[in-house]
Amino acid sequence: MRWILRLLVVLAVAIGLVLLLIPAPIDAVAWQPDPNPGLVGQFAANDQLVGVPLLLDGVGAGPEDVACGPGGVLYTGLADGRILKFSSKGDPRELANTGGRPLGMQLDAAGRLIVADAERGLLAVSSRGVIEVLTDTVNGSKMLFADDLDIAADGTIWFSDASTRFGYHNTIYSFLEGRPTGRLLSYDPASGKTRVHLEDLFFANGVALGPNDSYVLVNETGAGRIMRLWLTGERAGQHDTFYAGLPGTPDNISFNGRDTFWVAMPSLRAGIDTMADQPLLRNLLSRLPLATLQKVAVPYSFVVGLNLAGEVIHNLQDTAAGFNNITSANECAGALYLGSLTMPAVARYPLR
Repeated sequence: MRWILRLLVVLAVAIGLVLLLIPAPIDAVAWQPDPNPGLVGQFAANDQLVGVPLLLDGVGAGPEDVACGPGGVLYTGLADGRILKFSSKGDPRELANTGGRPLGMQLDAAGRLIVADAERGLLAVSSRGVIEVLTDTVNGSKMLFADDLDIAADGTIWFSDASTRFGYHNTIYSFLEGRPTGRLLSYDPASGKTRVHLEDLFFANGVALGPNDSYVLVNETGAGRIMRLWLTGERAGQHDTFYAGLPGTPDNISFNGRDTFWVAMPSLRAGIDTMADQPLLRNLLSRLPLATLQKVAVPYSFVVGLNLAGEVIHNLQDTAAGFNNITSANECAGALYLGSLTMPAVARYPLR
């Protein structure tokens, strides 16, 4: 048995030496994570999402976001680029195919579906499926990772650019590197201008406007934090922290128009936080094949609701992670429609 152990040690050393000879695709830095409360107290583990009903099951993988339309019409985008139009009973039909990766989406006042496409930028899709690129550059540079969006009453589109270092297919590198390069942007349809409002966000993700468009929230997935930029009043132009110390990795965020921000968290923070002070280890790990690295994150089932004061008022989980990797939660007609980056379905959770 000793010879087997020795052989394993030799193999491990050999693999380590080979990895050291491969240039690292990242330049990792140490960072300090916010306190992680874990699944206790207001975040105590539960099974509220167990057996949640599914829609579009088997139609395609990765319905990352769900947009609510008039008359009960819903929209979602899949990993293969398709955008589907469906109802609360299912009945999907293809509206368009962006040829990229549609993520966050919402209807504007003109009835166009505005889409943050990770590969193509900010798009507008007409009711007939005609696609228009609204913007894919910022200050003359190509944006790498349009992620989520919300639309103000004046038509301004607020959206996130997750990273200026890595695109959608290299998402894991953003977390391994630990450099906060995400941005909160806006696009003005009248002028066609794209502006940068917040920078140095640790993977800028979900975006949601608050009551009366007085502020806009943006999630920092890597930090387990939600930032707020004030748009009106005495604090206009200033930013602060709306919520710090989420136990999961916040993806999309949505506002129900009344009293609740819904935050979807596809996994827990533990894995990210553990290596925060070990940049050399993360540089070494980044040399592994992408397919291997992408299996590191353990999917979970987690959605929280925050009130306007930033207090937790809903805690929805499934400890068995049945419908998992939840990336969005949108309230439409008395139900939460849940999207996922990997599941082959949309889930519908009735609100009581």
